[in-house]
Amino acid sequence: MTVLYVLDIDDFRPLAVAAAADPAVTVGRRGPYLEVSAAGPIAIDRAATGCRNAIWYSSVAAVRGGRIARWDRDGMLIEPVDSGE
Repeated sequence: MTVLYVLDIDDFRPLAVAAAADPAVTVGRRGPYLEVSAAGPIAIDRAATGCRNAIWYSSVAAVRGGRIARWDRDGMLIEPVDSGE
């Protein structure tokens, strides 16, 4: 499972909303964070979020079961990593 955590505040919520446009992605809560998860990769189109530079590049609180493969001005891609199980 690939999981992205973003703080559940107005500035970062658009990332979870944009990611949830993919039917393979689910969004839940874990403490003060939004937990964006998928069995495979998570792709977020920056234009769909409406986030400006400072928000976009400070949005990631943590990643579990994956790695950030791309995070640029156009989008973010979090790829799953093999846990060896």
